[in-house]
Amino acid sequence: MTDPRLDIIGSRLEKIGNIIAVSSGKGGVGKSVVASMLALSLSDKGYKVGLLDLDFTSPSTHVILGIDDLFPEEEYGVIPPLFHGLRYMSIIYYSLDKPAPLRGADVSDAIIELLAITRWEELDYLVIDMPPGIGDATLDMIRLIKGINFLVVTTPTKLAFETLRKLITLLLELEIPIIGVVENIVMRKSDQLRNKIEKLGCSYLGVIPFDVNLENALSDVEKLMKTRFAEALTEIVLEVEQLPRNT
Repeated sequence: MTDPRLDIIGSRLEKIGNIIAVSSGKGGVGKSVVASMLALSLSDKGYKVGLLDLDFTSPSTHVILGIDDLFPEEEYGVIPPLFHGLRYMSIIYYSLDKPAPLRGADVSDAIIELLAITRWEELDYLVIDMPPGIGDATLDMIRLIKGINFLVVTTPTKLAFETLRKLITLLLELEIPIIGVVENIVMRKSDQLRNKIEKLGCSYLGVIPFDVNLENALSDVEKLMKTRFAEALTEIVLEVEQLPRNT
């Protein structure tokens, strides 16, 4: 029997111009900060933006942005609350800041449920903070969301590249659009990673240098927008703005 929620997902997302899944091969590369800051930067430029935290392993966008005591409203589904111009939704509203050790079918069911009940308004961009790696969540999002674009985050380390390579290879084999790769937490500039990424047939979007002040700016949107991190994200934002709108 077909799950009726699958038909609802399409209607929930039909008014969204572009859906961007911010992903990574492994954890600890700054993926959630990139997703949060990308959403803030797009909103700051006047776009209508939503941010969805689907990182079942460790949802953290609410900590990065400093979202406290702000909850969705229930009305024929769930309406994401407005925060600094963003419509915000997170798995944290259901896991209640506790571990969510979901596996297999449970992961799929949770994703389907969250996508089916969330009532997004008309948006230019929906930024999704994905779980790291290649797992059920990544495969489900590819299956469930038509026209999804991936923005991939990595660091310069050999280990990060190895997991990144596997993720990019999968996306290319499945013919899933990849906006490009962001190299984060860079302490010394080098073309080594850029060359490897371009050999894989993927665009290299640029460098975000290590920002010693970023930690102190977390949970404070005004401070975050004044960091070197935010400044370095400018070129990535311009690249995202070039995406054709989903029809």
